[in-house]
Amino acid sequence: MSTGPAVFDPHTLPSDDNVNAYTFCVDLNGQWFLQKGKMIAYYGRIDFHGIGHGPLDRLIAGNFHSPLHAADWVVAEGQGKMLLADRAFDVNSFDLEDGNLTIRSGNLLAFQPGLSLKQSIIPGFLTLIGTGKFVAASNGPVVFMEPPIRVDPQALVGWADCPSPCHHYDHGYLRGVLGGVRALTGIGGTSGEEHQFEFVGAGQVLLQSTELLMPERAPGAVPHQEGVPGSYGGRPPGGQQIPQLPGSLGGLQRRFGL
Repeated sequence: MSTGPAVFDPHTLPSDDNVNAYTFCVDLNGQWFLQKGKMIAYYGRIDFHGIGHGPLDRLIAGNFHSPLHAADWVVAEGQGKMLLADRAFDVNSFDLEDGNLTIRSGNLLAFQPGLSLKQSIIPGFLTLIGTGKFVAASNGPVVFMEPPIRVDPQALVGWADCPSPCHHYDHGYLRGVLGGVRALTGIGGTSGEEHQFEFVGAGQVLLQSTELLMPERAPGAVPHQEGVPGSYGGRPPGGQQIPQLPGSLGGLQRRFGL
């Protein structure tokens, strides 16, 4: 006798835990910071407030310090169960206790207000400081490594409680006559492993299980997808104007990006 898929309701969904490898359930009772486009469904009474405007200025002033990414984040406020996912990538939660973690901006999905988000000095990364839970996505399971270690830049998700990395370049392949010819003509190519990030000191380095980065979009950009308001400015990719319905139906059509 075959069994069907698991069917959840607000009572059977897990609390602040994974539903499966690709979906995380936040048991919301207050506020969480949330990257736009990562909430796929929710139960309960939840409001979403933009960063930089709205009734939560005091919370935002104390916990969000990245102007470059402000347009990409909201505050979820209320009570209920909130499901987070990101294009079927692996999703997991992690806990910080009076610590600091730097993570790729596109991998961070959500975090509790006990953590403070800051813009990293390294482009494309954000830093979380404090105590609380955060949710992140990765292309494959995350593995934790101790420094000293050199890692492929594309496999790096982030690092916790250790200094920022430096670049390491292996120029040994250029030595000798053959190496000189390769450098001048490009014949022979390169190994693809000449550049790494080097970590030293205490702490942990977070790696994903592949060298293929998650596709990212520019901060503040609207994804070009059907049904996303503003993605084509009311026009399809071919440039033809979509017919608008009359009256209030046309308003709903514009509201939902159709």
